[in-house]
Amino acid sequence: MGKKSERRQLMDWKAASLSGMTAGIVFFLLNIFIVPIFLGGNMWVVVRLFASVFLGESILAPPAIFDLTALIVSIIANLILSLGFTYVIAFILHQFGLIVGILGGAIFGVAIYLINFYSLSYFYPWFFAMGSWIFVLTHIFFGAIAGGIYELLEVEKFEQFK
Repeated sequence: MGKKSERRQLMDWKAASLSGMTAGIVFFLLNIFIVPIFLGGNMWVVVRLFASVFLGESILAPPAIFDLTALIVSIIANLILSLGFTYVIAFILHQFGLIVGILGGAIFGVAIYLINFYSLSYFYPWFFAMGSWIFVLTHIFFGAIAGGIYELLEVEKFEQFK
């Protein structure tokens, strides 16, 4: 009997990077424009909240107005985390197709929210403000967008091995 060669599908890093950047931008925009509508405040409250992980609690002090440093830090942090989370989504879901990419990504979005909320609230108590259904929803959208766009952009590549 001859040996049967097997193959395994490889993750498409370019597609994962593009989908991570896209999902990260959409996530950021949803949070700064939609969250204040439901929770009050303005977009700078959310920008400063995201930046506070790196800049400390003092960045949250009123008034919540434009702060270039907070904006840059929150955008960079958001995009780095978005890429990392999307790489995980793509690695886990890359061989299952568009529907699983979207639904699996959405479920992963809930997991990201739970991890972010409960771990960040422990280390950064002011993150307790993230405990809202609107933040859960933006995380679900992030995961669904990341998984769906990855599956749409993925160029399937396979590795042969014996």
